[in-house]
Amino acid sequence: MNGNRFGRLFQVTTYGESHGDAMGVTVSGVPAGVELDEEAIQAQLDRRKPGQSMITTSRGEPDEVVVNSGVQDGYTTGTPIGMVIQNKDARSGKYEPYVTAPRPSHGDYTYSAKFGTRNWGGGGRSSARETVNWVAAGAVAEQVLDASDYDVEIKAHVNRIGDVEADDVSFEQLLANSEENDVRCADPEAAAEMQELIERYQEEGDSIGGSIYFECRGVPRGLGAPRFDGFPSRLGQAMFSIPATTGVEFGLGKDAVNVTGSERNEDWTFDDGESFDHVESEEGDPVPVGNDHGGLQGGITTGEPIYGEATWHAPTSIPKKQRSADWETGEEKEIQVVGRHDPVLPPRAVPVVEAMLYCTVLDFMLLAGRINPDRVDNDPGQYDTDYHPSSPDNE
Repeated sequence: MNGNRFGRLFQVTTYGESHGDAMGVTVSGVPAGVELDEEAIQAQLDRRKPGQSMITTSRGEPDEVVVNSGVQDGYTTGTPIGMVIQNKDARSGKYEPYVTAPRPSHGDYTYSAKFGTRNWGGGGRSSARETVNWVAAGAVAEQVLDASDYDVEIKAHVNRIGDVEADDVSFEQLLANSEENDVRCADPEAAAEMQELIERYQEEGDSIGGSIYFECRGVPRGLGAPRFDGFPSRLGQAMFSIPATTGVEFGLGKDAVNVTGSERNEDWTFDDGESFDHVESEEGDPVPVGNDHGGLQGGITTGEPIYGEATWHAPTSIPKKQRSADWETGEEKEIQVVGRHDPVLPPRAVPVVEAMLYCTVLDFMLLAGRINPDRVDNDPGQYDTDYHPSSPDNE
C-alpha cells in the first residue's frame, strides 16, 4: 500500500490502523538544534483526541505520544523523529457484521476490492483516527518554524455547520475565541447555534457536515512553483487527504464565478511602511492592493495572508438503519452501525487542518532554502553548539 508519505524535504510517513496496536509517524527533514517540547506535541493531540466533549465520539483514547528517536537532551539531532501513540480503547467486535457487508459510503468495500483483504476493526487504515499521526507531525513542524527567523502564525475555526454560518472574524478573533467552545467557532453566537444543531442531529441518530476557515500569516513571498508544485496545488492535496473532505477553496473560492476580472484583479502599489503590516514585505516593495487571491498568485505566495476554506461531508457512521449487500451470503440486509462516532467532523478536524498547514509551509520553506534543512542555526560545519551533548569524561 502506497500513499503513506507526505512532503518533499519535511517528510511525514505514517502507519497504523484504527483498532491496531498503535498509531505511529516518522518525521524526516527536521533540522538539528530545535528544542523540542514534547508537552506541546501532547497539547495538540489533546485538541484532536476523542471524548473531549459531548459532540465527539466517546471512544476513550488518551492519545499519549512517545517520542522515541531523533532527539538528544531535548534537542533535535537532524535524524528522523519517531513518535508512537498506543490504541487503548478499541472494541472491534462491533464491526464483525460489516466484514463482508460493507457500511454505506465507507471504504469497506473499496479496500477489500483493491487488496482482497482489509483490517476491518474500526475501519482500519481508512479511519480518521490515522490523523492523530498528522497532528503529531504538525506540532513538530510548528516548533521548527517557531525556532526559525520567521514569525509564522496559523489558525483555523469552524465557520459553518449545516445551514448555520459564522460571521466573518478577524485573525485576532480567531486566536482569541476559536478554542473557547466545543464547536471551535470564533463567533460565539454562531457557535451556540451550531452546538444546538449538532445535538439535534445526534439525538436523531444522524450526522451533519460543515466547513473550516483557515488563515496563515507571516508566510514569506516566493514559496511554491508553477504547475504541479504550486503552493495551492500541494496544500489542496494536503487538505483533500483529510478523510471526508469534499472541497477546498482559496481566496474567493467558488464565489469567484460571480466576480469579473476587473473586480478580482489586484492593482499593485508600493509598501508605504504603514499600511501593509499584514504583508511580509519591506517599505518600497511592490504589494497587491487587496487579497481576493488568498495570498497566492501564479501558484506562488505573495507575502499576504493565505486563507481559504475546506468542507466536510456528514460522518458516514450513523446509528440509523441502512441497507447493505453481503457478498458472501449474496443477500441484501438491513444494518445498523453501532459504535462510538462523531456526529460532526469539523470541530475535531480544526487541529488536523492546522497541522497540515504547518507541514506544508515548513516543507516549502525548506525547499526554498529559507530554513537550513540541516541546522536551524544555519551554521553547518561548527560542532561546538549549545545543544551538542557534553562528554561525561569532561565533567
